[in-house]
Amino acid sequence: MDVASALNRIVEERAIERIVFDYAYYLDMNMPEKMIELFVEDCEVSYAPNFGATGIEAYAKTLDGIGTFFRATSHHVSNIVIDWISDTEVTLRAAVLAIHRYTKERPDGVLYGQYHDVIVKRDGQWKFKQRILKTTMATDYHVRAANPIGRVE
Repeated sequence: MDVASALNRIVEERAIERIVFDYAYYLDMNMPEKMIELFVEDCEVSYAPNFGATGIEAYAKTLDGIGTFFRATSHHVSNIVIDWISDTEVTLRAAVLAIHRYTKERPDGVLYGQYHDVIVKRDGQWKFKQRILKTTMATDYHVRAANPIGRVE
């Protein structure tokens, strides 16, 4: 890979990382309408078995009322790894620590896990095509079922 191609790849990876960080920010700021803009029309989202959506309209319904459920959230994303499938598609893996303060009187919920994403470039913008949350462990978290991380025992 020549220097110009390598530099372009770094620029593109920074743009890809940005949507991951924007997702966390928009979620923490209770801005579901901005979160939706980060996804393609035919997206697939899975937060847990039987908890997710296929298509942007279904995803918007999944996010409806999120601000009435949480008083605050704090999502911390790190350890991002990007693997290139093509110039317009990547897979991404990242670690996530998510803390949830509920509107109901209950202990704060904490989730430790991983995001496994397929991100595509459409009309010059990187967007989520698939987002799967895999849970390592949780404390007082509101979702009981979880997508496993696939850890080898």
